[in-house]
Amino acid sequence: MIPFGDLKRQYLSIKEEINNAIKEVLEKGWYVLGQELENFENKFAEYCGKKFCCGVGNGTQALELALKGSDLGPGDEVITVPNTSPFTVIAILNCGAKPVFIDCKEDYLIDVDKIESVITKKTKAIVPVHLYGQVCEMDIILDIAKRHNLYIIEDCCQAHGARYKGKIVPIGDIGCFSFYPSKNLGAFGDGGAIVSNNEKFIEKMRILRNGGQKIRDKVQFIGINSRLDEIQATILNAKLKYLEKWNRRRREIARLYNSLLKGVVRIPEEEHENRHVYHLYVIRTEKRDLLMNYLRDKNIDTGIHYPIALHLQEAYRFLGYKKGDFPNTEKYSREILSLPCFPELKDEEIEEVGKKIREFFED
Repeated sequence: MIPFGDLKRQYLSIKEEINNAIKEVLEKGWYVLGQELENFENKFAEYCGKKFCCGVGNGTQALELALKGSDLGPGDEVITVPNTSPFTVIAILNCGAKPVFIDCKEDYLIDVDKIESVITKKTKAIVPVHLYGQVCEMDIILDIAKRHNLYIIEDCCQAHGARYKGKIVPIGDIGCFSFYPSKNLGAFGDGGAIVSNNEKFIEKMRILRNGGQKIRDKVQFIGINSRLDEIQATILNAKLKYLEKWNRRRREIARLYNSLLKGVVRIPEEEHENRHVYHLYVIRTEKRDLLMNYLRDKNIDTGIHYPIALHLQEAYRFLGYKKGDFPNTEKYSREILSLPCFPELKDEEIEEVGKKIREFFED
C-alpha cells in the first residue's frame, strides 16, 4: 500500500529528539501554560514574521477567538468560501456571525473579483482561506478591506510557510493556524495558534483562551477553554526547525508529480507570485471516482478535499444557498482528487502513483 499519509515515518526520522522533548516535560510536571508554550509562541511568531503568537487548542478555535477578538457577533457578516473545511464556517457561526460565500477560481482560491459584490452594511470581516497550501491574492483583498473598513482574518491552517510575493503567511496582520497531526507542521494531537503584530490583540487572545481570565478567578471577557498544552508545544518546538526542509520536499514531490501527470489530468496551478507548500497535491478529472477506485485496487490511497461544498451541506441550508450558486466550487468538488503527498514519500512511490494514473487513462 502507498499511503495517503504516514505520520509514523516522520516520527521515526526524529524519534530521539521527540522522545527527549516529551520526557523533559513529563519530568518537569507542568503541562498547561508553561515555558514550552511560551518558547513555541516566540519561535513560531518569529518564523511567521510576526511579533506575537498565542497558542490555542486547535485551528477552529484560533479562527473563532480571532473573530471574537475583532468584536464580531450576531448580525455581522463574514465573507469566505464554500470550498473549505467545515471548521472555517463553524468558527464564524460560533461567534454568532453569518458566513457569506464567494465562489473560487481555477486555483481553488477565493475569486477576489466577486468580493465587493457581496459587501453590505453588515459585512465586518473577510476570511481568505489559503487552501491546499497556496496563498490568496492578498494585495487585492487587503485593499478591499481597507476601503470598506473590514477585518482580515487569514485561515492559514493548510499553509504553514507558504509565501506570497516573498512574504510568509499571514500577509495581513492576523493569521490562524492548525497543528492537526497531518498538517505541514503537525502536533501529536490537536493544536492551533494565532499570530499578529498587534500586542494588545494577542493579549486579548490569551485572556479569551483561558476562560476570559488574565488573573485566575477574575473574568474580564466571556472566553473559552482553548490552551495549547506543554507536550504539544514541545513537540512543535522540536519539529519547527524542520518545517522549511519538509516544505521543500513537498515542492519536490509536486514537481515530480507535475512531470508525470501533465497532459493526463489537471495538475495544480501555482501562481508565479506564490510559493505553494502543497499541504495537499490536488488533481482534477471528470473520471475522479473511477480513478480513485482504480488506484485503491492498485493499493494506492487517495483523498477528496472536499467532496461536498459547504453551501450544499444539510447543516447549512439555513444560509439560503442552493445548487448552482457557486458553479466552480460545485464542479471542482466532483473532480478533485488528493494524491499522496508528505515529506517522507519516496520517489519510487510517486513514480508508481504517476504510472498507475497514466495506465488508467490508457486503458
